[in-house]
Amino acid sequence: MGASYQPLDPHNHHKPSSKNPPCFVSKPVCALLACGFVSLALLHLLCCSPAGAQRPAFSPLLQYINNTYYSVSSVPGGDEGCNYSEGRWVWSPGYARRYNATECNVKESHDCLRNGRPDTGYLDWRWQPAGGCPLPAFDAGAFLSAVRGKHVAFIGDSMVRNQAQSLVCLLGAAFPSRLVYRDADQRKHNFWRYAFPAHGVTVSFYWNPFIVKATGKSEDESVRENHVHLDTPGDGWGADADTIDVAVLGASHWLLNGAIYYNGSEVIGAHNAPAELNYTGVGYAWPLKMAYRTAVERLSSSRPRTVVLATFSPAHFEGRPSDSPTACTKMEPYEEGEKELDWICRELRDIVYDEAEAARARSAGGDVTTRVEVLDVTKLAAMRPDGHPSVYMHRDPFAHGVPERMYSDCLHFCLPGPVDTFNEILLQILRRKRR
Repeated sequence: MGASYQPLDPHNHHKPSSKNPPCFVSKPVCALLACGFVSLALLHLLCCSPAGAQRPAFSPLLQYINNTYYSVSSVPGGDEGCNYSEGRWVWSPGYARRYNATECNVKESHDCLRNGRPDTGYLDWRWQPAGGCPLPAFDAGAFLSAVRGKHVAFIGDSMVRNQAQSLVCLLGAAFPSRLVYRDADQRKHNFWRYAFPAHGVTVSFYWNPFIVKATGKSEDESVRENHVHLDTPGDGWGADADTIDVAVLGASHWLLNGAIYYNGSEVIGAHNAPAELNYTGVGYAWPLKMAYRTAVERLSSSRPRTVVLATFSPAHFEGRPSDSPTACTKMEPYEEGEKELDWICRELRDIVYDEAEAARARSAGGDVTTRVEVLDVTKLAAMRPDGHPSVYMHRDPFAHGVPERMYSDCLHFCLPGPVDTFNEILLQILRRKRR
Protein backbone atom coordinates (compact mmCIF):
# COMPACT_ATOMS: atom_id res chain seq x y z
CA MET A 1 0.00 0.00 0.00
CA GLY A 2 1.34 3.42 -0.80
CA ALA A 3 0.34 7.01 -0.47
CA SER A 4 -0.87 9.08 -3.39
CA TYR A 5 -0.03 12.74 -3.59
CA GLN A 6 -2.02 15.22 -5.64
CA PRO A 7 -0.99 18.75 -6.59
CA LEU A 8 -2.57 21.63 -4.75
CA ASP A 9 -5.72 23.01 -6.36
CA PRO A 10 -5.33 26.84 -6.58
CA HIS A 11 -8.39 28.92 -5.81
CA ASN A 12 -6.98 32.39 -5.32
CA HIS A 13 -7.27 34.06 -8.73
CA HIS A 14 -6.74 37.84 -9.01
CA LYS A 15 -7.98 40.19 -11.63
CA PRO A 16 -5.21 41.66 -13.79
CA SER A 17 -4.30 45.28 -13.10
CA SER A 18 -3.60 47.82 -15.81
CA LYS A 19 -0.78 49.20 -13.65
CA ASN A 20 1.23 46.05 -14.05
CA PRO A 21 3.38 45.38 -17.11
CA PRO A 22 1.95 42.93 -19.62
CA CYS A 23 2.73 39.21 -19.25
CA PHE A 24 3.16 36.56 -21.86
CA VAL A 25 0.40 34.59 -20.05
CA SER A 26 -2.54 35.68 -17.96
CA LYS A 27 -2.27 35.95 -14.20
CA PRO A 28 -4.56 32.96 -13.58
CA VAL A 29 -2.24 30.88 -15.72
CA CYS A 30 0.77 32.27 -13.84
CA ALA A 31 -0.87 31.26 -10.56
CA LEU A 32 -1.50 27.77 -11.88
CA LEU A 33 2.10 27.45 -13.01
CA ALA A 34 3.40 28.70 -9.65
CA CYS A 35 1.26 26.20 -7.77
CA GLY A 36 2.43 23.50 -10.14
CA PHE A 37 6.09 24.27 -9.42
CA VAL A 38 5.40 24.27 -5.67
CA SER A 39 3.61 20.93 -5.97
CA LEU A 40 6.50 19.45 -7.91
CA ALA A 41 8.94 20.68 -5.27
CA LEU A 42 6.84 19.11 -2.50
CA LEU A 43 6.56 15.88 -4.46
CA HIS A 44 10.32 15.84 -4.96
CA LEU A 45 10.91 16.20 -1.22
CA LEU A 46 8.40 13.49 -0.41
CA CYS A 47 9.70 11.01 -2.93
CA CYS A 48 13.40 11.72 -2.94
CA SER A 49 14.21 12.73 0.64
CA PRO A 50 15.43 10.07 3.09
CA ALA A 51 12.50 8.54 4.98
CA GLY A 52 13.59 9.93 8.32
CA ALA A 53 13.89 13.45 6.96
CA GLN A 54 10.43 13.75 5.47
CA ARG A 55 8.41 14.28 8.61
CA PRO A 56 10.83 16.81 10.19
CA ALA A 57 10.82 18.75 6.93
CA PHE A 58 7.05 18.91 6.74
CA SER A 59 5.98 18.84 10.39
CA PRO A 60 5.73 22.66 10.74
CA LEU A 61 3.56 22.84 7.61
CA LEU A 62 1.43 19.88 8.69
CA GLN A 63 1.00 21.32 12.17
CA TYR A 64 0.00 24.70 10.73
CA ILE A 65 -2.61 23.02 8.53
CA ASN A 66 -3.90 20.96 11.46
CA ASN A 67 -4.21 23.96 13.77
CA THR A 68 -5.75 26.17 11.08
CA TYR A 69 -8.28 23.49 10.16
CA TYR A 70 -9.12 22.96 13.83
CA SER A 71 -9.64 26.70 14.35
CA VAL A 72 -11.88 27.31 11.36
CA SER A 73 -13.92 24.12 11.83
CA SER A 74 -14.64 24.63 15.53
CA VAL A 75 -16.86 27.10 17.31
CA PRO A 76 -17.56 27.21 21.05
CA GLY A 77 -19.21 23.88 21.71
CA GLY A 78 -19.13 22.98 18.03
CA ASP A 79 -16.53 20.24 18.31
CA GLU A 80 -18.72 18.33 20.74
CA GLY A 81 -20.29 16.69 17.70
CA CYS A 82 -16.95 15.13 16.70
CA ASN A 83 -17.02 11.56 17.96
CA TYR A 84 -13.39 10.52 18.27
CA SER A 85 -14.41 7.09 19.58
CA GLU A 86 -15.64 5.96 16.16
CA GLY A 87 -13.59 5.92 12.98
CA ARG A 88 -10.92 4.01 11.11
CA TRP A 89 -7.17 3.85 10.77
CA VAL A 90 -5.91 5.37 7.53
CA TRP A 91 -2.51 4.97 5.88
CA SER A 92 -0.29 7.95 6.62
CA PRO A 93 3.42 7.21 6.09
CA GLY A 94 5.63 8.28 8.98
CA TYR A 95 2.76 9.79 10.97
CA ALA A 96 3.68 8.19 14.29
CA ARG A 97 7.46 8.64 14.04
CA ARG A 98 7.51 11.46 16.57
CA TYR A 99 10.15 10.68 19.18
CA ASN A 100 12.94 8.35 20.21
CA ALA A 101 11.54 6.17 23.01
CA THR A 102 15.01 5.32 24.32
CA GLU A 103 15.73 9.00 24.93
CA CYS A 104 12.55 9.54 26.98
CA ASN A 105 13.12 6.62 29.34
CA VAL A 106 10.11 4.46 28.49
CA LYS A 107 9.74 0.95 29.86
CA GLU A 108 12.26 -1.09 27.88
CA SER A 109 9.69 -3.73 26.95
CA HIS A 110 7.71 -1.06 25.08
CA ASP A 111 10.71 0.31 23.16
CA CYS A 112 10.12 -1.88 20.11
CA LEU A 113 12.60 -0.21 17.76
CA ARG A 114 15.40 -0.48 20.31
CA ASN A 115 14.52 -4.14 20.81
CA GLY A 116 14.95 -4.84 17.11
CA ARG A 117 11.45 -4.97 15.71
CA PRO A 118 12.15 -5.05 11.95
CA ASP A 119 8.73 -4.03 10.60
CA THR A 120 7.87 -0.38 11.19
CA GLY A 121 4.59 -0.20 9.29
CA TYR A 122 2.73 0.16 12.58
CA LEU A 123 4.05 3.74 12.66
CA ASP A 124 2.38 4.62 9.36
CA TRP A 125 -1.26 4.99 10.42
CA ARG A 126 -3.41 7.75 11.86
CA TRP A 127 -6.89 7.69 13.34
CA GLN A 128 -9.60 9.27 11.19
CA PRO A 129 -12.77 9.91 13.21
CA ALA A 130 -16.10 9.05 11.65
CA GLY A 131 -18.05 11.85 10.02
CA GLY A 132 -15.00 13.52 8.48
CA CYS A 133 -14.12 15.70 11.48
CA PRO A 134 -10.39 16.15 12.09
CA LEU A 135 -8.21 14.74 14.85
CA PRO A 136 -5.24 17.11 14.72
CA ALA A 137 -1.74 15.77 15.19
CA PHE A 138 -0.44 16.13 18.73
CA ASP A 139 0.80 19.64 19.45
CA ALA A 140 3.04 19.73 22.53
CA GLY A 141 2.81 23.51 22.84
CA ALA A 142 -0.99 23.42 22.75
CA PHE A 143 -1.10 20.70 25.39
CA LEU A 144 1.27 22.49 27.77
CA SER A 145 -0.61 25.75 27.25
CA ALA A 146 -3.91 24.01 28.07
CA VAL A 147 -2.50 22.76 31.40
CA ARG A 148 -0.12 25.64 32.17
CA GLY A 149 0.81 25.70 35.85
CA LYS A 150 -1.01 22.44 36.55
CA HIS A 151 -0.31 18.94 37.79
CA VAL A 152 -1.47 16.22 35.38
CA ALA A 153 -1.70 12.80 37.04
CA PHE A 154 -2.22 9.40 35.44
CA ILE A 155 -3.64 6.91 37.93
CA GLY A 156 -4.25 3.26 37.21
CA ASP A 157 -2.87 0.15 35.57
CA SER A 158 -0.10 -0.52 33.07
CA MET A 159 -2.19 0.71 30.12
CA VAL A 160 -2.50 4.06 31.87
CA ARG A 161 1.27 4.00 32.35
CA ASN A 162 1.65 3.26 28.63
CA GLN A 163 -0.31 6.44 27.85
CA ALA A 164 1.51 8.48 30.50
CA GLN A 165 4.91 7.55 29.08
CA SER A 166 3.65 8.38 25.60
CA LEU A 167 2.65 11.85 26.79
CA VAL A 168 6.03 12.56 28.41
CA CYS A 169 7.77 11.50 25.20
CA LEU A 170 5.50 13.64 23.00
CA LEU A 171 6.02 16.68 25.22
CA GLY A 172 9.74 16.07 25.73
CA ALA A 173 10.37 15.90 21.99
CA ALA A 174 9.43 19.58 21.77
CA PHE A 175 10.14 21.11 25.21
CA PRO A 176 12.83 20.62 27.88
CA SER A 177 11.81 18.35 30.74
CA ARG A 178 13.26 17.35 34.10
CA LEU A 179 12.85 14.07 35.92
CA VAL A 180 11.66 14.99 39.41
CA TYR A 181 11.31 11.53 40.87
CA ARG A 182 11.14 7.87 39.94
CA ASP A 183 11.20 4.51 41.71
CA ALA A 184 14.36 3.72 43.62
CA ASP A 185 14.37 0.38 41.78
CA GLN A 186 15.19 1.50 38.24
CA ARG A 187 13.57 -1.65 36.81
CA LYS A 188 10.19 -0.46 38.00
CA HIS A 189 8.07 2.34 36.58
CA ASN A 190 5.41 2.41 39.31
CA PHE A 191 5.73 6.04 40.32
CA TRP A 192 7.47 8.87 38.56
CA ARG A 193 7.09 12.57 37.90
CA TYR A 194 8.41 14.90 35.18
CA ALA A 195 8.43 18.68 35.16
CA PHE A 196 8.17 20.96 32.11
CA PRO A 197 9.55 24.18 33.56
CA ALA A 198 8.73 26.50 30.65
CA HIS A 199 5.01 26.04 31.34
CA GLY A 200 5.09 25.14 35.04
CA VAL A 201 3.58 21.72 34.28
CA THR A 202 4.20 18.45 36.07
CA VAL A 203 3.15 15.01 34.79
CA SER A 204 2.97 12.08 37.22
CA PHE A 205 2.12 8.41 37.07
CA TYR A 206 0.76 6.47 40.05
CA TRP A 207 0.69 2.69 39.71
CA ASN A 208 -2.64 1.63 41.17
CA PRO A 209 -4.28 -1.06 39.02
CA PHE A 210 -7.52 -0.98 41.03
CA ILE A 211 -7.43 2.84 41.45
CA VAL A 212 -8.46 2.35 45.08
CA LYS A 213 -6.29 0.96 47.88
CA ALA A 214 -5.00 -2.53 47.13
CA THR A 215 -2.50 -4.87 48.75
CA GLY A 216 -1.27 -8.31 47.81
CA LYS A 217 -0.43 -9.38 44.29
CA SER A 218 -0.48 -5.85 42.84
CA GLU A 219 2.44 -5.03 45.15
CA ASP A 220 4.16 -8.42 45.27
CA GLU A 221 3.71 -10.92 42.44
CA SER A 222 4.55 -13.81 44.75
CA VAL A 223 1.31 -13.20 46.67
CA ARG A 224 -1.68 -15.20 45.46
CA GLU A 225 -4.59 -12.79 45.91
CA ASN A 226 -5.35 -9.07 45.69
CA HIS A 227 -7.08 -7.41 48.63
CA VAL A 228 -8.94 -4.32 47.48
CA HIS A 229 -10.57 -1.68 49.67
CA LEU A 230 -13.30 -0.17 47.53
CA ASP A 231 -14.02 2.67 49.96
CA THR A 232 -10.44 4.01 50.18
CA PRO A 233 -8.40 5.89 47.54
CA GLY A 234 -5.00 4.51 46.64
CA ASP A 235 -2.31 5.49 49.12
CA GLY A 236 0.03 7.37 46.77
CA TRP A 237 -2.33 9.43 44.68
CA GLY A 238 -4.82 9.75 47.55
CA ALA A 239 -2.20 11.59 49.59
CA ASP A 240 -1.42 13.90 46.65
CA ALA A 241 -5.02 14.38 45.47
CA ASP A 242 -5.25 18.01 46.55
CA THR A 243 -2.29 18.86 44.29
CA ILE A 244 -3.80 17.23 41.18
CA ASP A 245 -5.51 19.47 38.60
CA VAL A 246 -6.08 16.98 35.77
CA ALA A 247 -6.48 13.28 36.55
CA VAL A 248 -6.62 10.47 33.99
CA LEU A 249 -8.00 7.28 35.56
CA GLY A 250 -7.99 3.81 34.03
CA ALA A 251 -8.61 0.31 35.35
CA SER A 252 -10.23 -2.93 34.18
CA HIS A 253 -7.65 -5.60 33.46
CA TRP A 254 -6.83 -6.37 37.07
CA LEU A 255 -10.49 -6.38 38.08
CA LEU A 256 -11.16 -8.99 35.40
CA ASN A 257 -8.45 -11.16 36.95
CA GLY A 258 -10.15 -11.02 40.32
CA ALA A 259 -9.69 -9.92 43.94
CA ILE A 260 -11.12 -10.03 47.42
CA TYR A 261 -13.07 -6.84 48.09
CA TYR A 262 -13.49 -4.93 51.33
CA ASN A 263 -15.55 -2.11 52.78
CA GLY A 264 -13.44 -0.93 55.68
CA SER A 265 -12.20 -4.12 57.35
CA GLU A 266 -15.18 -6.22 56.28
CA VAL A 267 -15.01 -8.57 53.30
CA ILE A 268 -18.00 -7.88 51.07
CA GLY A 269 -17.27 -10.38 48.30
CA ALA A 270 -14.79 -11.60 45.74
CA HIS A 271 -14.22 -12.37 42.10
CA ASN A 272 -12.18 -15.38 40.98
CA ALA A 273 -11.13 -16.08 44.58
CA PRO A 274 -10.16 -19.62 45.63
CA ALA A 275 -13.32 -21.66 46.16
CA GLU A 276 -12.23 -22.81 49.61
CA LEU A 277 -12.51 -19.22 50.87
CA ASN A 278 -16.27 -19.40 50.25
CA TYR A 279 -16.71 -15.67 49.57
CA THR A 280 -19.80 -14.22 47.93
CA GLY A 281 -19.20 -13.70 44.23
CA VAL A 282 -19.54 -10.05 43.16
CA GLY A 283 -18.14 -10.23 39.63
CA TYR A 284 -16.00 -7.46 38.18
CA ALA A 285 -18.52 -4.84 37.03
CA TRP A 286 -19.80 -3.69 40.42
CA PRO A 287 -16.30 -3.38 41.99
CA LEU A 288 -15.17 -1.37 38.94
CA LYS A 289 -18.08 1.04 39.40
CA MET A 290 -17.32 1.43 43.11
CA ALA A 291 -13.60 2.02 42.44
CA TYR A 292 -14.32 4.81 39.96
CA ARG A 293 -16.90 6.29 42.33
CA THR A 294 -14.48 6.40 45.25
CA ALA A 295 -11.74 7.94 43.11
CA VAL A 296 -13.93 10.62 41.52
CA GLU A 297 -15.45 11.57 44.88
CA ARG A 298 -11.96 12.05 46.36
CA LEU A 299 -10.92 14.15 43.38
CA SER A 300 -14.13 16.20 43.56
CA SER A 301 -13.42 17.52 47.04
CA SER A 302 -11.92 20.90 47.93
CA ARG A 303 -11.74 22.58 44.48
CA PRO A 304 -12.69 22.24 40.79
CA ARG A 305 -10.57 19.98 38.62
CA THR A 306 -10.81 17.85 35.48
CA VAL A 307 -11.18 14.07 35.79
CA VAL A 308 -10.87 11.93 32.66
CA LEU A 309 -12.01 8.31 32.75
CA ALA A 310 -10.26 6.14 30.14
CA THR A 311 -12.11 3.19 28.66
CA PHE A 312 -10.86 -0.37 28.25
CA SER A 313 -8.01 -1.07 25.82
CA PRO A 314 -8.22 -4.76 24.86
CA ALA A 315 -5.43 -7.26 24.30
CA HIS A 316 -4.89 -9.20 21.06
CA PHE A 317 -3.65 -12.65 22.07
CA GLU A 318 -6.15 -14.00 19.54
CA GLY A 319 -6.74 -17.24 21.45
CA ARG A 320 -3.07 -18.18 21.67
CA PRO A 321 -1.15 -18.62 24.94
CA SER A 322 0.79 -15.60 26.11
CA ASP A 323 4.06 -17.53 25.97
CA SER A 324 3.71 -18.25 22.25
CA PRO A 325 6.07 -16.35 19.93
CA THR A 326 3.16 -16.09 17.48
CA ALA A 327 0.57 -14.77 19.95
CA CYS A 328 0.17 -11.49 18.05
CA THR A 329 1.84 -11.24 14.66
CA LYS A 330 -0.64 -9.25 12.57
CA MET A 331 1.13 -6.43 10.73
CA GLU A 332 -1.75 -4.08 9.83
CA PRO A 333 -4.79 -2.64 11.59
CA TYR A 334 -8.14 -4.30 11.28
CA GLU A 335 -10.41 -2.76 8.69
CA GLU A 336 -13.89 -1.56 9.58
CA GLY A 337 -16.14 -4.58 10.12
CA GLU A 338 -13.26 -7.07 10.07
CA LYS A 339 -13.29 -7.52 13.85
CA GLU A 340 -16.27 -6.77 16.07
CA LEU A 341 -15.85 -5.62 19.66
CA ASP A 342 -16.29 -8.42 22.19
CA TRP A 343 -19.26 -8.06 24.51
CA ILE A 344 -16.94 -7.65 27.50
CA CYS A 345 -15.23 -4.68 25.83
CA ARG A 346 -18.60 -3.04 25.26
CA GLU A 347 -19.68 -3.73 28.84
CA LEU A 348 -16.51 -2.28 30.35
CA ARG A 349 -16.79 0.80 28.12
CA ASP A 350 -20.43 1.29 29.12
CA ILE A 351 -19.49 1.15 32.81
CA VAL A 352 -17.12 4.09 32.30
CA TYR A 353 -19.81 6.15 30.54
CA ASP A 354 -22.34 5.32 33.26
CA GLU A 355 -19.99 6.32 36.06
CA ALA A 356 -19.01 9.53 34.28
CA GLU A 357 -22.68 10.49 33.91
CA ALA A 358 -23.38 9.63 37.56
CA ALA A 359 -20.37 11.69 38.65
CA ARG A 360 -21.59 14.70 36.66
CA ALA A 361 -24.98 14.44 38.32
CA ARG A 362 -23.42 14.32 41.78
CA SER A 363 -21.10 17.22 40.98
CA ALA A 364 -23.97 19.38 39.72
CA GLY A 365 -25.62 19.28 43.12
CA GLY A 366 -22.48 20.07 45.13
CA ASP A 367 -20.47 23.11 46.08
CA VAL A 368 -17.45 22.07 43.96
CA THR A 369 -17.93 21.48 40.24
CA THR A 370 -15.69 18.79 38.83
CA ARG A 371 -15.52 18.32 35.09
CA VAL A 372 -15.75 14.61 34.29
CA GLU A 373 -14.98 13.41 30.76
CA VAL A 374 -14.61 10.05 29.02
CA LEU A 375 -11.54 9.20 26.97
CA ASP A 376 -13.02 6.46 24.80
CA VAL A 377 -10.17 4.53 23.21
CA THR A 378 -11.77 1.07 23.09
CA LYS A 379 -12.52 0.82 19.38
CA LEU A 380 -9.40 2.53 18.08
CA ALA A 381 -7.27 0.30 20.33
CA ALA A 382 -9.20 -2.85 19.41
CA MET A 383 -8.43 -2.21 15.72
CA ARG A 384 -4.63 -2.16 16.24
CA PRO A 385 -3.39 -5.75 16.76
CA ASP A 386 -0.23 -4.73 14.90
CA GLY A 387 0.84 -2.11 17.43
CA HIS A 388 1.94 -4.35 20.31
CA PRO A 389 5.53 -5.25 21.20
CA SER A 390 4.78 -8.99 20.82
CA VAL A 391 8.12 -10.81 21.24
CA TYR A 392 9.94 -7.48 20.78
CA MET A 393 9.26 -6.76 24.41
CA HIS A 394 12.62 -8.59 24.60
CA ARG A 395 15.89 -7.28 23.17
CA ASP A 396 16.73 -9.08 19.89
CA PRO A 397 14.43 -12.03 20.66
CA PHE A 398 15.61 -14.20 17.76
CA ALA A 399 19.32 -13.62 18.17
CA HIS A 400 19.78 -17.30 19.08
CA GLY A 401 17.09 -18.83 16.93
CA VAL A 402 13.33 -19.12 17.31
CA PRO A 403 12.41 -20.42 20.76
CA GLU A 404 9.45 -22.72 21.23
CA ARG A 405 8.20 -20.60 24.12
CA MET A 406 8.65 -16.87 24.62
CA TYR A 407 6.31 -14.45 26.33
CA SER A 408 4.61 -11.99 23.95
CA ASP A 409 3.17 -8.65 25.02
CA CYS A 410 -0.09 -8.33 23.10
CA LEU A 411 -1.66 -5.80 25.50
CA HIS A 412 0.53 -2.69 25.71
CA PHE A 413 1.52 -0.66 22.68
CA CYS A 414 4.95 0.06 21.27
CA LEU A 415 6.28 3.54 21.94
CA PRO A 416 5.96 5.41 19.68
CA GLY A 417 2.78 3.78 18.45
CA PRO A 418 -1.02 3.74 18.53
CA VAL A 419 -1.20 4.82 22.18
CA ASP A 420 0.02 8.28 21.11
CA THR A 421 -3.45 8.74 19.62
CA PHE A 422 -4.91 8.48 23.14
CA ASN A 423 -3.08 11.72 23.93
CA GLU A 424 -4.21 13.40 20.73
CA ILE A 425 -7.79 12.87 21.91
CA LEU A 426 -6.92 13.92 25.47
CA LEU A 427 -5.57 17.19 24.08
CA GLN A 428 -8.85 17.86 22.28
CA ILE A 429 -10.77 17.22 25.51
CA LEU A 430 -8.62 19.78 27.31
CA ARG A 431 -8.80 22.31 24.45
CA ARG A 432 -12.55 22.02 24.34
CA LYS A 433 -12.65 23.04 27.97
CA ARG A 434 -10.65 26.17 27.24
CA ARG A 435 -13.12 27.17 24.51
